[in-house]
Amino acid sequence: MSEDLGTVDRAVLNAFQGGFPVVERPFEPAAAALADHGVDIDADELLQRVQELDDAGVLTRFGALINAEAIGGTATLVATHAPEDSYDEHAELINAHPEVAHNYEREHPHLNMWFVLSVADEARVDEVLAEIEAETGEETYNLPKQQEFHVGAKFPVEGPQTQAVDCSDLGPDVTPTEQRSLTADELDLVLAIQDGLPITATPYADVADEIDADVEWVLETIQRFNREGKVRRVGVIPNHYALGYSENGMTVWDVPDEKIDAVGQAIAEFDFVTHCYERPRHDGVWPYNFFAMTHGRSEAESQERIQQVRDRMADHWDVADEDWDTLFSTRILKKTGIRLDERARQNAETA
Repeated sequence: MSEDLGTVDRAVLNAFQGGFPVVERPFEPAAAALADHGVDIDADELLQRVQELDDAGVLTRFGALINAEAIGGTATLVATHAPEDSYDEHAELINAHPEVAHNYEREHPHLNMWFVLSVADEARVDEVLAEIEAETGEETYNLPKQQEFHVGAKFPVEGPQTQAVDCSDLGPDVTPTEQRSLTADELDLVLAIQDGLPITATPYADVADEIDADVEWVLETIQRFNREGKVRRVGVIPNHYALGYSENGMTVWDVPDEKIDAVGQAIAEFDFVTHCYERPRHDGVWPYNFFAMTHGRSEAESQERIQQVRDRMADHWDVADEDWDTLFSTRILKKTGIRLDERARQNAETA
């Protein structure tokens, strides 16, 4: 589908995977910013382009990318083995748990199924994993995030290099707070925007009408959430498969513990590394403590990017062949998204 995109569509995708204005009529300053970068477009056409990209499936949504952990609850990555002769049945048992948000088949001789649990109460993780082990007869290996070095998930396309466009400062002047819990009004806002903003000339005002709130409060709260990290960014959220990023490689590394901080910061600098974490090892089963997700539009591009990661790793320690691996995803088994509604409600209820 990416080959069907025109020059202006490519400019929009490169410009606004973040940094979209948080003002009452955001498409006007966004279009003006593109015009300053040589893209001839007005607010009405920009709005239409975003609507058409969404309708065509190029976007998963338009709006705020919420940081699930910052609004309450927890999510964790889990690996397990599924026997080849009963793989699909095994997947069905795991996917039947509503706490399972994502599940992927990955290339590995033993740990060939990888899923994400999203729960409102962290104690529920052990309970769900015990249920899954009892149902499948297979051990699970919990790999919670110990350090987050980078979460970007941005996917540029060939065309106008407008990534320098950033209108995130166009919005209310707000002061971040240290508050972790949500008020009842903030909960209503999170639930209203979790699946995207309306693609209209006045998206924030439309949300305000939906939750019976003042538009200035909606603007201020979204902008404050942006500053506090509850919202990672506001903009177009692309469907990376539609953009041709079909090679999904999870590179895993056995990094010396004393090197992990320096390595994490170095690998996070690559714009093609969309996620970068420290996670625990499991003795005798899983020797790796560092994960870096890469995406490529072809096998050759993917391998080139993985080699770049390895080369930078080698700047910090002597990497042997047995110290790393790449697990490519071969099938999406489930993808429903993080359960923001329950987690946000729990965070509001316990405030």
